[in-house]
Amino acid sequence: MPTVEELYRNYGILADATETAGQHKDAYQVILDGVKGGAKEKRLAAQFIPKFFKHFPELADSAINAQLDLCEDEDVSIRRQAIKELPQFATGDNLPRVADILTQLLQSDDSAEFNLVNNALLSIFKMDAKGTLGGLFSQILQGEDIVRERAIKFLSTKLKTLPEEVLTKEVEEFILAESKKVLEDVTGEEFVLFMKILSGLKSLQTVSGRQQLVELVAEQADLEQTFNPSDPDCVDRLLQCTRQAVPLFSKNVHSTKFVTYFCEHVLPNLSALTTPVEGLDIQLEVLKLLAEMSSFCGDMEKLESNLKKLFDKLLEYMPLPPEEAENGENAGGEEPKLQFSYVECLLYSFHQLGRKLPDFLTAKLNAEKLKDFKIRLQYFARGLQVYIRQLRLALQGKTGEALKTEEVSVVEIDLFHIPPSYKSTVTLSWKPVQKADANQKRTSEDTTSSSPPKKASAGPKRDARQIYNPPSGKYSSNLGSFSYGKLGSLEKLCPITVVPLGVGGKCKLSTFSEGHIVLSPIFVCNDLFLTAHQLVFEYRQPI
Repeated sequence: MPTVEELYRNYGILADATETAGQHKDAYQVILDGVKGGAKEKRLAAQFIPKFFKHFPELADSAINAQLDLCEDEDVSIRRQAIKELPQFATGDNLPRVADILTQLLQSDDSAEFNLVNNALLSIFKMDAKGTLGGLFSQILQGEDIVRERAIKFLSTKLKTLPEEVLTKEVEEFILAESKKVLEDVTGEEFVLFMKILSGLKSLQTVSGRQQLVELVAEQADLEQTFNPSDPDCVDRLLQCTRQAVPLFSKNVHSTKFVTYFCEHVLPNLSALTTPVEGLDIQLEVLKLLAEMSSFCGDMEKLESNLKKLFDKLLEYMPLPPEEAENGENAGGEEPKLQFSYVECLLYSFHQLGRKLPDFLTAKLNAEKLKDFKIRLQYFARGLQVYIRQLRLALQGKTGEALKTEEVSVVEIDLFHIPPSYKSTVTLSWKPVQKADANQKRTSEDTTSSSPPKKASAGPKRDARQIYNPPSGKYSSNLGSFSYGKLGSLEKLCPITVVPLGVGGKCKLSTFSEGHIVLSPIFVCNDLFLTAHQLVFEYRQPI
């Protein structure tokens, strides 16, 4: 067992020999034996062994094993020194082995040591990315659970920090190939991390790359199997996979396979769904995912059948108005509960898929069913407007996102057309609103229609427009007593202005200023639709 003095003397021999150091094998062997000494000898060996490693290829295994012994020493300072020097052993065929050793060392609970391992891995990544990945994936596939977990997290956080010259196309193809092996048996959390890794690869940013990822997710979701709504793991796997797929869909990467599966297998079992996640509204979560996917659905084989399933589910959440007794009160006692979030998702999905079969409501339904649907739609629309007013009052003086319930009204108006229209483009309430360029002028149609924007009129500005006096006559005289039944009523209404939009004009629900509300055409006044004008009222008494 060499002493400190002997270690220094043999170090001097090798240092003086420079390029001929390989001729002094005995001196290097003394340094290797230093790992069997005390703390001082070990610290010196941890520095000297890697310094002359390249001169003794025949002692490579012995040198790496000696350094590995130091990486597992009880003295944390010795371990740190040994780990810091490990990248110097990463030459030629030794690199995958060093990467494998460093990956195992990721299980360290010492923060300084853990950071040293991360830095060492990154440094050998820049020497040989493919070889380093080989060591990492070897431990992910065969290592202990803690090593597997930390190796996956390392890839998910560090890969994106590497420069393009390191992550070449060949390297990214290797990552994809190895990831597919791992995805054959992963947990939900691991799957999410691997999708994060793969979706960040430059070679998979193309349309064909995104399509590959969608197919990978579909395979993971196992869309060919029979759906079991009472199995929480089955439901959770489907939701996890769908959440990963949604950001990948676009006009060129279609969601058809997922939308079809949801319509055929999930919607009919919506009420039977179970989830291991406490407090999660699993039904609403499913409907939100379906709504987000429906915008990118391509040609569907059983479109009419699936559209009918979607329509039937929509009717379940759009009740008929309650029957009124002779005194105008609700004969049934209780008002139907309106589930606005559920209906928003289903109505949006139906509106998106209905574009592919525009005559569904007219040619595929008989007159009685269509009439029933419009009655339900009308009742829900009235309830929605009351809800919006109550919500606005509750949010007065508070900061936060503007209400985005207008979009539901836009879809409702589309479906009230004869025949029903599917032209409007809306944004789901939980999705961020796309902000328009401040310098770009838009007409009211631009926010709801997919048609090209119209040029601004050269006529007088809006502020200069002549304001009409309130109309009088048969219908306007009854406005003050207009009632919504149990949904609420507008009391003490005072007509302010009438903004003409032209005969048959259409408008969106909006607020001109605090205390004022605009009734959309979908409102019913004495059983007549207000399609010629927007009536602006001031309400002075909360509902």
